[in-house]
Amino acid sequence: MKIGFYTSTFNDRPAEEVLDFAAAAGFDAIEIDIGGHIPSPDAVASVVGSARSRGLYVSSLALFGNQLDPDPVARKTRRDKTREYAAAIAGAGVPLFVMFPGRDPTISDDDNYRDFADHALSLLDGTGSLGLAFENWPGMASDYIATTPAGWAKLFELAKDRRIGVEFDPSHLIRVGIDPYAALNGIKDRVKILHGKDALTDKAKLQSVGYHSRDWWRYVLPGRGDLDWSRFLKQARALGVDHVISIEHEDSDFGWPRRDLDARKEGEMQGLAFLRSVRT
Repeated sequence: MKIGFYTSTFNDRPAEEVLDFAAAAGFDAIEIDIGGHIPSPDAVASVVGSARSRGLYVSSLALFGNQLDPDPVARKTRRDKTREYAAAIAGAGVPLFVMFPGRDPTISDDDNYRDFADHALSLLDGTGSLGLAFENWPGMASDYIATTPAGWAKLFELAKDRRIGVEFDPSHLIRVGIDPYAALNGIKDRVKILHGKDALTDKAKLQSVGYHSRDWWRYVLPGRGDLDWSRFLKQARALGVDHVISIEHEDSDFGWPRRDLDARKEGEMQGLAFLRSVRT
């Protein structure tokens, strides 16, 4: 299993600098944030080539944003650009394009799922073996579709193409009360990549403030939260989910967000060392 990181943690730094750090620190792979490090579709090949020239496996490119934006003009603009990126990513030979479904609050759940399924399937037209994954991040308002086992089942019933799958992030499941081990078992054949992020919960605080507060949990680096990573990675390998785990560093104890750069780098390196120690 290759270990990489998602470059969004360093979106205030140039791509070349981030790639230099990844290579020097000994990472196997890199997941590149489009918004931070690839300004346009025609820059995909250059940035991907720079990563590969440093010996990094480019696991995926990720595009932030609501693909179901309720504003029809904004939605069309985003989807047109998404389609251009999909073509460029496929052309560069990167195996996976990651995005977020989002939600349109003006239409029903069923219509949201149908709209995104149709959109996802259309993105794969003419892109060969390119895989498409959506991360199970619930969104800022905790209302994105397809972020739970029930949501995955609903989407995959509509989008049967097995090139479409999940970027499985256990931290998002922990903080909404879903067992990540059971969830992984249930979605094993549609997991395209793992996110290396944990969640640390305070049960006493939860009793005081309840699930609707954010004060009882926070995201942390692997090994610093509630997940048993040795168990999780052993389970993933047994299920055939053994390609790439990409650290998503959002741990406030290590410079996130956009604070001390050395602290952010130290967090990535500690995450790498920990995951290496438990992946065998």
